[in-house]
Amino acid sequence: MIGAATAGRRPGTDHGGTTTVVAALGVAAAAYGVPALTALPRVRTRLLPRLSGVGEPDRVALTFDDGPSPASTPRFVDVLAGRGVRATFFLLGSVLARAPGLGRDLVAAGHEVAVHGWAHRNLLLRSPSGTYDDLARARALVADTTGLVPRFFRPPYGVFSTSSLLAARRLNLTPVLWTCWGKDWSRSATPRSVLASVTTGLSGGATVLLHDADSAGAFGWRSTLAALPRLLDHCAQHGLRVGPLSEHGCWARR
Repeated sequence: MIGAATAGRRPGTDHGGTTTVVAALGVAAAAYGVPALTALPRVRTRLLPRLSGVGEPDRVALTFDDGPSPASTPRFVDVLAGRGVRATFFLLGSVLARAPGLGRDLVAAGHEVAVHGWAHRNLLLRSPSGTYDDLARARALVADTTGLVPRFFRPPYGVFSTSSLLAARRLNLTPVLWTCWGKDWSRSATPRSVLASVTTGLSGGATVLLHDADSAGAFGWRSTLAALPRLLDHCAQHGLRVGPLSEHGCWARR
């Protein structure tokens, strides 16, 4: 089962990549400012490929943010199950607390669960102690609810702060963003626009960001759901294996 190798890990016990990413971001913070750097996908992917989620050239990591939602997440699980594909779901603690069974269902279906924070708030506006408490609370709930300790962390809006990077390191979470996205948070999103946005930047080694819920203000999960089979077809036609982050290149357990 996805994530079984991570179960039982404790905060403070470093796994491969966390220290490296945090150290690299520390240099970037001094030189450019972390928020400014990570907000520019092309610059980020070139200078910090690990943070962007660049993996092996024959793979694509499929990730979803902002769930789980009773109205939408099970529909994504059904589509993925029908295609035999597993993904990584970045969960909001405040949302998971209202629907804990969905978190357990994700793991039972073979998917990987990760941390998106407790509340969908820009971490630049949080104090260091508030940031740590937010991440720690979310991490604990994900682990306690699903039985698996999460490996990965993606901040709301994709915006890191120095405090969030330090908190992630303390909590043994590896920060990961994305290389391409569907822009499915837009009111104007359609299945065609979501697919076009993702595939425009899609190549081997990509990490795809989509949304399986509208709990944080995304509007287009229905468009994403309709586009998902076509995206999986596109990857298959190009010989790309789709899966979760834990099987994606430099994070894969060997």
